[in-house]
Amino acid sequence: MKKSILLALLLSFAIGLSAQTAKEEIFADVHRAAGTYYAYPGSENARLTPAPDGYKPFYISTYQRHGSRFLTNGKDYEEPLHILKKADEVGKLTPLGKTVMIALDSLVKMSQGRVGELTPLGAVQHTGVAKRMFMNFPEVFEGDAKIDARSTIVIRCILSMMNECMQLKSMNPLIEVKSDASMHDMNYMNHSDKAITQLRKSPEVESALKSFENRHTHSERLMNALFTDDNYVKQNIKPDQLMRALFKVASNMQSHTCQIGFDLPSIFTKQECYDLWRIRNWGWYVNYGPSLLTKGAMPYIESRLLENFLNTADTCVVSSGHGATMRFGHDTCILPLAVLMELGNCTKVVNDPEAVADEWRNYKIFMMASNIQWVFYRKPGSEDILVKALLNEHEVSLPVKTDIAPYYHWKEVEAYYRNKLMVFKK
Repeated sequence: MKKSILLALLLSFAIGLSAQTAKEEIFADVHRAAGTYYAYPGSENARLTPAPDGYKPFYISTYQRHGSRFLTNGKDYEEPLHILKKADEVGKLTPLGKTVMIALDSLVKMSQGRVGELTPLGAVQHTGVAKRMFMNFPEVFEGDAKIDARSTIVIRCILSMMNECMQLKSMNPLIEVKSDASMHDMNYMNHSDKAITQLRKSPEVESALKSFENRHTHSERLMNALFTDDNYVKQNIKPDQLMRALFKVASNMQSHTCQIGFDLPSIFTKQECYDLWRIRNWGWYVNYGPSLLTKGAMPYIESRLLENFLNTADTCVVSSGHGATMRFGHDTCILPLAVLMELGNCTKVVNDPEAVADEWRNYKIFMMASNIQWVFYRKPGSEDILVKALLNEHEVSLPVKTDIAPYYHWKEVEAYYRNKLMVFKK
């Protein structure tokens, strides 16, 4: 097999292209239906293409989402519990309904004082990312490598950062680590552009999202499984809303290694998980992705973050040292950043909302502890710097031509992004 064909096949695998439909993938592993709550699956099976002869990695630039966490709003646990408790007081819960109520009560107690915080699994995910980064690119972290780590001011991101830094330091005590979490950096680490985000609030967008949500929420079976009285449900409960609330809690159960005595996700069928995932997937596509419904503008929320990638890379490329710039933040940043960078097929434009699921899948782009890495290479005696991109530690394509995929000439990559940002600003 020719080398170019082999590389193409490997890239297709890494980008996440699949012969399977989203439904088939979720039915094979229902955890994927959690979308943004999907626990980082690891990347031990990632295939990394050897660098061209003579080139060695010297610098890595990343943006990483925090690891698995508790839900960020205590009401997400409390409100469905309140609904079930009220029904139980008047004898309207089935045995399954009572079991779900007890499970939710355990979760409410477990989450007290920990809403939004990193779970032990979240810490493990980041130590794993750091360990594989060190092992895959040892030249970057050898000797007195310089690590500049930045986090948003949210504690789960700070702890994710510290777990990675400690892991790297344990593997090479000589590494010099500088870490920070300051409002000073929030203008690019977690920026919100009011003019762009306003596009999400148009009547057209809100109507499209609500219509899709209503079409794909089928709560009848679940309500019959939880409650004994149809009339009580009709008079006291918003079935679709409760189903989605329960699914949110159930989806995030994979963030925890501790048990509550009941498998909460099991109250949903695989078809229901798929349908509910489609709703969220479509919402992320419109609110943060390349959807024409929001004029393809949402990824530009992260213009400042991409500019920071470019500026810091320029500084490190001209230096003779080696090390990494690591940034830790949120899903609402890493998704639009991946689209803005045009990594792999993240920018796929799909006009039909019913077709989005098979063309663009959020669990392939971002999950808990998801990460974007730019890895830079240099060759002694050559001024040509190469770069390759990893999405969740898998090689992905960049939006410029190259004769050495998955490696790209940095000058061409930088020029492309600089021009893209300039056009947008104009």
